[in-house]
Amino acid sequence: TSCPRILSASLQSIPPRDAGRSKRKGTSMLSTSKVAVESTGSGLAVKASCRDFEITFDEPCEMGGTNEGMNPVEGVLCSFAACQTIATLIFAGAQGVPLESVRIEAEGDLDPDGFMGINPDVRNGLQEVRFTVHLKCADEEAAKKLADLAEKQCPVSDCLANPVPVVRTSLVIE
Repeated sequence: TSCPRILSASLQSIPPRDAGRSKRKGTSMLSTSKVAVESTGSGLAVKASCRDFEITFDEPCEMGGTNEGMNPVEGVLCSFAACQTIATLIFAGAQGVPLESVRIEAEGDLDPDGFMGINPDVRNGLQEVRFTVHLKCADEEAAKKLADLAEKQCPVSDCLANPVPVVRTSLVIE
Protein backbone atom coordinates (compact mmCIF):
# COMPACT_ATOMS: atom_id res chain seq x y z
CA THR A 1 0.00 0.00 0.00
CA SER A 2 1.03 3.57 -0.52
CA CYS A 3 0.96 6.04 2.33
CA PRO A 4 1.54 9.78 2.28
CA ARG A 5 5.08 10.74 3.36
CA ILE A 6 5.13 12.43 6.73
CA LEU A 7 8.47 13.98 7.60
CA SER A 8 8.74 16.14 10.68
CA ALA A 9 11.42 17.49 12.98
CA SER A 10 9.28 16.37 15.89
CA LEU A 11 7.56 13.06 16.62
CA GLN A 12 4.73 15.04 18.24
CA SER A 13 3.60 16.35 14.85
CA ILE A 14 3.19 12.84 13.43
CA PRO A 15 -0.49 11.92 13.61
CA PRO A 16 -1.43 9.05 15.93
CA ARG A 17 -1.95 5.63 14.39
CA ASP A 18 -5.54 5.06 13.41
CA ALA A 19 -5.28 1.40 14.48
CA GLY A 20 -5.49 2.16 18.16
CA ARG A 21 -7.46 4.48 20.32
CA SER A 22 -5.98 7.84 21.26
CA LYS A 23 -6.41 9.88 24.37
CA ARG A 24 -4.98 13.08 25.78
CA LYS A 25 -2.58 13.06 28.70
CA GLY A 26 -1.77 16.62 29.62
CA THR A 27 -0.77 18.30 26.37
CA SER A 28 0.36 15.05 24.72
CA MET A 29 -1.69 12.64 22.63
CA LEU A 30 -1.38 8.97 23.56
CA SER A 31 -1.86 6.37 20.87
CA THR A 32 -2.72 2.87 22.04
CA SER A 33 -1.48 -0.07 20.03
CA LYS A 34 -3.36 -3.34 20.39
CA VAL A 35 -2.15 -6.83 19.51
CA ALA A 36 -3.53 -10.34 19.91
CA VAL A 37 -1.48 -13.52 20.17
CA GLU A 38 -2.98 -17.01 19.96
CA SER A 39 -1.56 -20.52 19.97
CA THR A 40 -1.64 -22.23 16.57
CA GLY A 41 -1.97 -25.80 17.84
CA SER A 42 1.48 -26.59 16.46
CA GLY A 43 3.83 -27.08 19.41
CA LEU A 44 4.87 -23.75 20.89
CA ALA A 45 4.10 -21.72 17.75
CA VAL A 46 1.85 -18.68 18.20
CA LYS A 47 0.38 -16.23 15.72
CA ALA A 48 0.58 -12.54 16.62
CA SER A 49 -1.62 -10.02 14.88
CA CYS A 50 -1.81 -6.24 14.86
CA ARG A 51 -3.82 -4.18 12.42
CA ASP A 52 -3.75 -6.21 9.16
CA PHE A 53 -0.43 -7.95 9.86
CA GLU A 54 0.53 -11.33 11.29
CA ILE A 55 3.80 -12.78 12.58
CA THR A 56 4.44 -16.35 13.71
CA PHE A 57 6.64 -16.76 16.77
CA ASP A 58 8.02 -20.10 17.91
CA GLU A 59 10.99 -21.61 19.67
CA PRO A 60 13.81 -23.57 18.06
CA CYS A 61 13.48 -27.35 18.08
CA GLU A 62 16.09 -27.68 20.85
CA MET A 63 13.84 -25.54 23.10
CA GLY A 64 10.75 -27.65 22.41
CA GLY A 65 9.38 -25.62 19.50
CA THR A 66 8.92 -26.40 15.84
CA ASN A 67 11.11 -23.54 14.56
CA GLU A 68 8.26 -21.98 12.53
CA GLY A 69 9.39 -18.45 13.40
CA MET A 70 11.70 -16.37 15.51
CA ASN A 71 11.29 -16.62 19.26
CA PRO A 72 9.75 -13.70 21.18
CA VAL A 73 13.13 -12.45 22.47
CA GLU A 74 14.43 -12.37 18.89
CA GLY A 75 11.23 -10.47 18.06
CA VAL A 76 12.07 -7.89 20.74
CA LEU A 77 15.55 -7.47 19.24
CA CYS A 78 14.01 -7.11 15.76
CA SER A 79 11.54 -4.53 17.08
CA PHE A 80 14.37 -2.61 18.72
CA ALA A 81 16.50 -2.59 15.56
CA ALA A 82 13.51 -1.75 13.35
CA CYS A 83 12.58 1.16 15.62
CA GLN A 84 16.15 2.49 15.57
CA THR A 85 16.17 2.19 11.78
CA ILE A 86 12.81 3.89 11.30
CA ALA A 87 13.67 6.68 13.77
CA THR A 88 16.90 7.28 11.84
CA LEU A 89 14.98 7.50 8.55
CA ILE A 90 12.36 9.85 10.03
CA PHE A 91 14.91 12.23 11.49
CA ALA A 92 17.15 12.11 8.41
CA GLY A 93 14.22 13.23 6.27
CA ALA A 94 13.11 15.85 8.76
CA GLN A 95 16.58 17.34 9.08
CA GLY A 96 17.62 17.04 5.45
CA VAL A 97 20.49 14.65 6.22
CA PRO A 98 21.72 13.04 2.97
CA LEU A 99 21.24 9.47 4.14
CA GLU A 100 21.51 6.78 1.48
CA SER A 101 20.89 3.77 3.71
CA VAL A 102 20.70 2.60 7.29
CA ARG A 103 21.21 -0.84 8.82
CA ILE A 104 21.10 -1.78 12.48
CA GLU A 105 22.54 -5.00 13.88
CA ALA A 106 21.42 -5.92 17.41
CA GLU A 107 22.17 -8.75 19.78
CA GLY A 108 21.25 -9.62 23.34
CA ASP A 109 22.09 -12.18 25.98
CA LEU A 110 19.47 -14.37 27.66
CA ASP A 111 20.21 -16.92 30.36
CA PRO A 112 17.43 -19.55 30.20
CA ASP A 113 18.07 -20.45 33.86
CA GLY A 114 16.18 -17.29 34.82
CA PHE A 115 13.15 -17.93 32.59
CA MET A 116 13.00 -21.62 33.55
CA GLY A 117 13.14 -20.79 37.28
CA ILE A 118 16.38 -22.73 37.77
CA ASN A 119 18.30 -19.79 39.20
CA PRO A 120 16.29 -17.09 41.02
CA ASP A 121 19.29 -14.74 40.86
CA VAL A 122 19.23 -14.66 37.05
CA ARG A 123 17.02 -12.17 35.27
CA ASN A 124 14.18 -13.73 33.21
CA GLY A 125 14.79 -11.54 30.20
CA LEU A 126 17.65 -10.04 28.27
CA GLN A 127 20.72 -9.22 30.32
CA GLU A 128 21.95 -6.59 27.84
CA VAL A 129 21.20 -5.33 24.34
CA ARG A 130 24.07 -4.23 22.12
CA PHE A 131 23.74 -2.68 18.67
CA THR A 132 25.77 -1.33 15.78
CA VAL A 133 24.53 1.43 13.49
CA HIS A 134 25.58 1.41 9.84
CA LEU A 135 24.82 4.68 8.04
CA LYS A 136 25.70 5.40 4.42
CA CYS A 137 25.88 9.17 4.46
CA ALA A 138 28.06 11.81 2.78
CA ASP A 139 28.02 14.05 5.89
CA GLU A 140 29.86 12.26 8.72
CA GLU A 141 29.07 14.87 11.41
CA ALA A 142 25.36 14.90 10.51
CA ALA A 143 25.35 11.08 10.55
CA LYS A 144 26.79 11.01 14.08
CA LYS A 145 24.19 13.50 15.34
CA LEU A 146 21.46 11.56 13.54
CA ALA A 147 22.48 8.26 15.17
CA ASP A 148 22.52 9.92 18.61
CA LEU A 149 19.08 11.46 18.07
CA ALA A 150 17.54 8.21 16.84
CA GLU A 151 19.01 6.33 19.82
CA LYS A 152 17.62 8.92 22.23
CA GLN A 153 14.14 9.13 20.65
CA CYS A 154 13.49 5.47 19.76
CA PRO A 155 10.33 4.35 21.63
CA VAL A 156 11.36 0.68 21.75
CA SER A 157 14.76 1.62 23.15
CA ASP A 158 12.96 3.65 25.80
CA CYS A 159 10.79 0.63 26.69
CA LEU A 160 13.87 -1.56 27.09
CA ALA A 161 15.96 0.97 29.02
CA ASN A 162 13.25 2.17 31.41
CA PRO A 163 10.74 0.17 33.42
CA VAL A 164 7.30 0.06 31.81
CA PRO A 165 4.38 -1.00 34.01
CA VAL A 166 2.98 -4.32 32.81
CA VAL A 167 -0.62 -4.73 33.98
CA ARG A 168 -2.79 -7.81 33.45
CA THR A 169 -6.24 -6.28 33.20
CA SER A 170 -8.20 -9.53 33.46
CA LEU A 171 -8.12 -13.32 33.25
CA VAL A 172 -10.80 -15.06 31.19
CA ILE A 173 -11.25 -18.79 31.73
CA GLU A 174 -13.16 -20.30 28.77
